[in-house]
Amino acid sequence: MRGVAVGLVPAALVVGVVGVLTGCSAEATAEKPAGKASAKGAAKGSPGDGTGAGTAAKGGTVGGAGSPCVLPVSFDLAADWKPKAVTNDDQFGPVTQGPVTLVCEIDAKPAGNIGFMRVWTGGRSGDDPRKALEAFVTDEAKSREKVTFSETKAGEFPATEVTYLNTNEFLDAPKKERAFAVSTPRGLLVLHLGGMDSEEHEGMLPAYELAKQSVRKA
Repeated sequence: MRGVAVGLVPAALVVGVVGVLTGCSAEATAEKPAGKASAKGAAKGSPGDGTGAGTAAKGGTVGGAGSPCVLPVSFDLAADWKPKAVTNDDQFGPVTQGPVTLVCEIDAKPAGNIGFMRVWTGGRSGDDPRKALEAFVTDEAKSREKVTFSETKAGEFPATEVTYLNTNEFLDAPKKERAFAVSTPRGLLVLHLGGMDSEEHEGMLPAYELAKQSVRKA
């Protein structure tokens, strides 16, 4: 009898129920967030380095004489990223990690992301970038997982790169981070990309790839 009863449900009622369900579905779709956009300056192509991030459109350069941060090398910046020199003249003294000192912060907020690329310099010409990067990561993330070092190129310079998961207990969740180090005629340089969280980190990768691929003598 149960099957017969279902078969006798009026067609109008069935149509009404379908209409209500369809309307609910459309409303849910309309309210679904579109998701966070990547860093401003759309990624183009693929760098072929395994990140899958592509490279951001160039917006400026930093590092040479007259730029906000005078560095041992220069490199390109994604559109709207804003560099600012760190003078290390406040009451707390210089900020150091391993053998390098923080000298420049490149802010992603004007480009729509929350985070920085930070530039660190120190040491002498000929210092080992791999050893410098190992010491840098040890200081930067006392608790970490999935640490991977690789030999690569940063523009015209041989470089060592590291990716890792920062698992600091004070973070809301483990956070992706990466950095590369090069040895220049004027000492070591480390470029580090963090981000507020892993989603922000991924959104900023095209800008990081642009910087890495464009490193050259200042």
